[in-house]
Amino acid sequence: MKISKKTVFNIVLMLMVLSFFVTPIGHYGKLFLNRIFSFSPPVIEQKERQRITDYDWKLKDEEWNFFNFEKSKGRVVFINLWASWKLPSEAELASIQQLYDKYKGKMDFYIITNENRPPVEAFMEKHQFTFPVTYLIIGEKMPIDPSKVPSSYLIDKEGDIVVHKEGIADWSTRKFYELLDELITE
Repeated sequence: MKISKKTVFNIVLMLMVLSFFVTPIGHYGKLFLNRIFSFSPPVIEQKERQRITDYDWKLKDEEWNFFNFEKSKGRVVFINLWASWKLPSEAELASIQQLYDKYKGKMDFYIITNENRPPVEAFMEKHQFTFPVTYLIIGEKMPIDPSKVPSSYLIDKEGDIVVHKEGIADWSTRKFYELLDELITE
């Protein structure tokens, strides 16, 4: 029995598609595709920006200690809401790590999850992420919507939301770095 080239091609194509869904190769392929199709986030026009007026909300730090967001009043703040089990979040966090490495100490970072510590710590160790994780307190009032994950906010020193992006974005672009440099020096 002779198998045609078309049949072989179709079998190989089906195996590739199947491996994309049931093997680790598929997971890494989906991460790669998410990263390829993420772009620098759009900046909100000055006249359309909303202002955060209430900085009085509580979070937990990596050691599970409570703190108040008010400590970031008057500073440039980057907030990312994420979940370790969501593939787009995992894809996005690599660019957030690069952003953190470049701007730590110059601005405040809140990489916020509502998960428990053990799976988050395992996820952070597995991916060698070093940015500080912040834990959401369920039911605590917040000036942003914590229900959309992943989503991110960039807040300037006056409390204006300069960037709001639902879904994945590439935070390690020259365009975004230029915006941060401008906001930090103001």
